[in-house]
Amino acid sequence: MPKRPRLSFCLSKTNGIKVRLFSTTHTKASRSDLFDYTSGRWIYNDALRHRERRRIFNVPELKRLAASSIGQKEEDVVGFEKLAEGGFNRTFLVTMRDTFRFVARIPYPVTQPKSLVIASEVATMDYLRAHDIPVPQVYGYSATADNPAETEYIFMELMPGHNLGDIWFDLTEKQRSRLLTQLVQVESRLFALRFPASGSLYYCSDLPEHTKVIVASPTTSAGRFCIGPETSLGLVYGRRSSLQVDRGPYQDTLTALTAGAKKEIAYLSQFGQPLQPFQRLRRETYNYQPQSHLDHIATLNQYLQIAPSLTPHNNPALQRPVLRHPDLQPNNIFVTNELEITALIDWQHTAILPLFLQCAIPNSIQNYGDEISESLTEPTVPANFNDLEPQEQYAQADLFRKRQLHYLYVKMTSQMNTEHYDALAHGFSTLRRRIFHHASEPWEGDNVSLKSDLITLSQKWTNINGTGGNAPPCPLVYSDAESTECFRLARAQAEADEQFRLCRDVIGAGNEGWVHVDQYEEVKARERTLRRNALDAAETDQERKEIEENWIFDDFDEDGYM
Repeated sequence: MPKRPRLSFCLSKTNGIKVRLFSTTHTKASRSDLFDYTSGRWIYNDALRHRERRRIFNVPELKRLAASSIGQKEEDVVGFEKLAEGGFNRTFLVTMRDTFRFVARIPYPVTQPKSLVIASEVATMDYLRAHDIPVPQVYGYSATADNPAETEYIFMELMPGHNLGDIWFDLTEKQRSRLLTQLVQVESRLFALRFPASGSLYYCSDLPEHTKVIVASPTTSAGRFCIGPETSLGLVYGRRSSLQVDRGPYQDTLTALTAGAKKEIAYLSQFGQPLQPFQRLRRETYNYQPQSHLDHIATLNQYLQIAPSLTPHNNPALQRPVLRHPDLQPNNIFVTNELEITALIDWQHTAILPLFLQCAIPNSIQNYGDEISESLTEPTVPANFNDLEPQEQYAQADLFRKRQLHYLYVKMTSQMNTEHYDALAHGFSTLRRRIFHHASEPWEGDNVSLKSDLITLSQKWTNINGTGGNAPPCPLVYSDAESTECFRLARAQAEADEQFRLCRDVIGAGNEGWVHVDQYEEVKARERTLRRNALDAAETDQERKEIEENWIFDDFDEDGYM
């Protein structure tokens, strides 16, 4: 029987702490730190995260190549400083003698496969500029490290304006509405683009001679475009990048639907081993026992059985290949003082996939799981808002903001991007996408999420695949006991995930335990307090031992999950 995660008891002992999490968007560093990550630290596996991001390169040669990309000389470079550090790349601000400034960006060692990822992002941005989508102009690039700078790189335009992530939470309701209108308008232009297949965009000249490609139009001065291998992160994460599997281009919907699952089966067959869940607060649910990768392979094979039925055959328009930004959130949007969008940045890992797999409300805007949002009811603040305590007013204002963003995005999409809205409104569109993503993502000891989705699909089979005698029988059959147990485990995992999120919020840490470098000691002190509270509340020596061995913010070996 799954148990409640033990940390729920101790959250109230340290709540009320409000910590501002800083973006790394404009963090600057001294020249001596050009090779290392300096914007933040991680409260667990800090050394590993820094090793993944340490990149040594030939600084004078990178400056020379940067100057050459805009027709100038190395001696014309008067400034070269770190500008930003993200999850996959480090960017530098290059300043020329004539005051012209632009960006040099290099990938971290952990970013794989660099040649495809860089080549695809460069071609994607050029393609989008050719269709009047606001993205940076590329001045030069190298998709390999076989150059004098000894690193892959992209030299691109420094976009004017403000990073929206720096001001997003300070905007008024009217300002947010205006920005959402612009964002949906840009998306409508993206959705209007037509592609001959699914995969990722490249210049034909950037791919090896025998690579399978499908030529796309138009042709720019930089070369002809084509659809080639998909660079979605889940397909190339860790050792998966070395697998000889089909990553596209996909000329039919079913191939696109099954490529991720087949990749993961190949990975688990070659490298898989029993693992405890990566998210350590989930482990108590399974009495700290490793979960079998073979069970997940079996579930992936079940997914392959039903994959053809996920395709909306009654609406061929939903199968059209569509390109979307891979991470449309405020930090990847630049705006003017008047809140006009000047650019969408960070197109790394962009994929072209069938519309019914791409349709979604961006994560930074969606508020799924909330009854008001999912019913598309226009949100309001409570009538007694002014009588509430300050803390409850803050919570209600935050909830209103989330509901409003969700509502406005869907409303504006229905008016300005009808194809996207039709895909969102198509029956069980969220379940279809969720099943696809759970089947494609890297396995981290979770044997429940995909299986529970497949059980839900089997229970709604006739509604999704036709009514009466028109629906073929579902090939997947689960007993009541198996279904009940799987759903219970899924709820326990969801509760553990929520507790983990609350623990991160309490101590002031972001994703993967990231904190701004200036806050590290303060956050670590709160983490130690949280740990002491958890150990003090342990009722037995065995419980104390389990908490110590699986503490959610301790370093641990990640090799088995790569």
